[in-house]
Amino acid sequence: MTPSNEPKIYLLPNLMTAGNLFCGFAATLRIIDASILIAKGQPAGTLYHESIAFILGACVFDLLDGRLARLGGHESPFGREFDSLADIISFGIAPALLVYQIVLRDFLRTGWLIAFFFLLCGGLRLARFNCVAASGGDKPEKDFCGFPIPAAAGLIASLTLFMLWLQEDARTIGPWKFSLPVLLIFLSFMMFSRVKYPSFKSVNWRTQRSIPAFLILILVLAFTAMNYQWMPAVIFVSFLLYGFVRPFISKALRKEIEEDSGEDSEETALSDSSTPNRH
Repeated sequence: MTPSNEPKIYLLPNLMTAGNLFCGFAATLRIIDASILIAKGQPAGTLYHESIAFILGACVFDLLDGRLARLGGHESPFGREFDSLADIISFGIAPALLVYQIVLRDFLRTGWLIAFFFLLCGGLRLARFNCVAASGGDKPEKDFCGFPIPAAAGLIASLTLFMLWLQEDARTIGPWKFSLPVLLIFLSFMMFSRVKYPSFKSVNWRTQRSIPAFLILILVLAFTAMNYQWMPAVIFVSFLLYGFVRPFISKALRKEIEEDSGEDSEETALSDSSTPNRH
């Protein structure tokens, strides 16, 4: 590759993507360590909690990388590909391995198949997204068709955290764990469904809201931090259900929830449309 063909690597967005990749790698290591401890008959609840924290941390990094890229107008094909490679680790392998270790390993070959099916659907969705983004030119994407894989991983991780909190058992979650394989299969199909979800790309660092709305957001964030055992599950389940009720919500309310209401939203939209979307 000649120097003129070298891809542009923008520092801050790709640092966030690297953080995403690190969290996915760390989550996978914690799950492997947990399987070793359980094989020895030792408790592994702490390692499960750490792996879930890393998956949720990857969701945060994934949210930030696109925002930073669009803020500086520095989105690039390299960033899009790097992002997808990180996502398949953090949101494909890590949650599939988590559910496999908790419950699917008891089903032998069927467990392998279910975990791989989720990973396969996630990989295919990311590949399809990159193809659509590459062929879409300058057209910004306001909606996701199907449930995004970061949200699917976040939903799996947060619900697992909630079950661990209910059970407070280091080795088992109890009968609720058998809902995880069903959830894994359901989310696999949801990633390729026709249900549309907002991308929230128009919500960025320039987004403006009223003081009451700002205070409510701060309260929600504080309440989530204080009740981290179950509030993330509420948020991800609400996002999943939002796609089903969205067509029945008025356009005015939908715009208030999803779009930027600031004076420079038009400027932001023009800036966003000048570069290809990541996700």
